[in-house]
Amino acid sequence: MKNKKALYLLLSANAVSHAAQGVSMLAIPWYFAKYLGAASTFATIYAVATFITLFWGLYAGTLIDRYPRKNIFLAICMVSAAVLLSVATYGFSQGSLPMFLVATVFCFTVFNYNIHYPTLYAFGQEITEKENYSKTNSLLEVIGQSTNVFSGAIAVMLIEGISIQQTWLQLEIKPLSIQEIFLLDGTTYLVAMVLIYFIKYTPTEKLKVSKEPIVTRLKEGFKYLKDRPLLFYFGNASYTVFIFVLISTHLLWPMYIESRLEAEGGIYAITKISYALGALLAGFFVSKIFKSKTSVYSVIYLMLIALISFITLIFTKNIYLLFFFALGLGIANAGIRIMRITYLFNHIPNNIIGRANSVFQSINIFLRSIFIGLFSLAFFAADDHVVYTFAIAALAIVISLIPLGINYKKLISLEKK
Repeated sequence: MKNKKALYLLLSANAVSHAAQGVSMLAIPWYFAKYLGAASTFATIYAVATFITLFWGLYAGTLIDRYPRKNIFLAICMVSAAVLLSVATYGFSQGSLPMFLVATVFCFTVFNYNIHYPTLYAFGQEITEKENYSKTNSLLEVIGQSTNVFSGAIAVMLIEGISIQQTWLQLEIKPLSIQEIFLLDGTTYLVAMVLIYFIKYTPTEKLKVSKEPIVTRLKEGFKYLKDRPLLFYFGNASYTVFIFVLISTHLLWPMYIESRLEAEGGIYAITKISYALGALLAGFFVSKIFKSKTSVYSVIYLMLIALISFITLIFTKNIYLLFFFALGLGIANAGIRIMRITYLFNHIPNNIIGRANSVFQSINIFLRSIFIGLFSLAFFAADDHVVYTFAIAALAIVISLIPLGINYKKLISLEKK
């Protein structure tokens, strides 16, 4: 791999910013659910933010295919640092942060995701030889989930604090205020910006950059997938688990833990750690386990694991089972992402990958906003009705799995072209 140093710098920058970002995205939902008693309000904010990113995501894809990915990353870090540090500064000056500013940080981070990750994978494809796609995707997953484990562990200490008073160990860590967490997050973006600045690379192939107007570039992405309906369906169906895992992480798990399990924020953070450990295992072993299988087979198998996990959570009320099946969801979601991206990399040229991904992402965002809006109804926050959201998730996975199975042979033949 001729751009190995560039890839390592990219991974390092992503890990640094992602770790603190993970703490913020754990702290905010719990802050709304536990300290503000506003889980339904947060769900509504999440739904609106997700819907707005539908339009932003489409535009972001055109930027990724139009401008150098390195420059986009530098801009992301610069703007993110400015937003987080400004909000943190206001919090310190006032002694606390109003709800709308905490919500602003959450919404901004959601918007950030919609350009950060497509840029990350497009940049990874740009600096990686075709035969190393699977290896690079696994590496991206391993590093990303390692930072998730780290941020989850740190979140336990920062959100709830730790007090250990034993003969052999005296340790007390006071919980950080929300503005202190945002200060940490904003600072890491500055570190990431420095790392990205020093990235030097040679593209593995010369890109044909489209300089047409934005609307024309968007149409190119839609046309490419319209001419390839099987690729279009696979790209969307394999995104289903991601939809509900993301909703679970930011919305459903805090509700499930607070209302059904009646547990504390530390349980939420440990659930996230369990999920991240599963995703980390997927990064290390999924490509090896399914080495002799096709990407389509691997995706179907892993979607079945996710289906079992969601169904089990409907009928159980046990913290340890929550940890175990969060681990299973981590394995399933990360494994699907690795195999899905590898499949798409092998079928979509790098000069159009941003726009094609924007189509998938926009459909994903549209569906996510509908489900978040549905789950924001007071009914799901009452008693332990949150389990019905997992039933809906299981049903959606089944609906996506059936056509994948029916078109399995066609997808395999498409993969071998």
